[in-house]
Amino acid sequence: MSLVEKRSVTIRGHRTSYSLEKPFSDELAAIAESRGLTVAALVAEIDERRPREANLSSALRLYVLEWVKREAGQITR
Repeated sequence: MSLVEKRSVTIRGHRTSYSLEKPFSDELAAIAESRGLTVAALVAEIDERRPREANLSSALRLYVLEWVKREAGQITR
């Protein structure tokens, strides 16, 4: 069993994919649900804000990390 899951998503009419480890994928889904979004909508939001040179999968991991740290009170915004 692979530790990394590859997923496909359509963002603004463009089909793309990303690869995440299951814990990141699960947390991304939980964040989307808590915000009342689909995973695809959350991925599109993150994709729109990431620097173009940044890899989508890396941007998703960093978003999840930042969210978890903020929820734990380690980041203030």
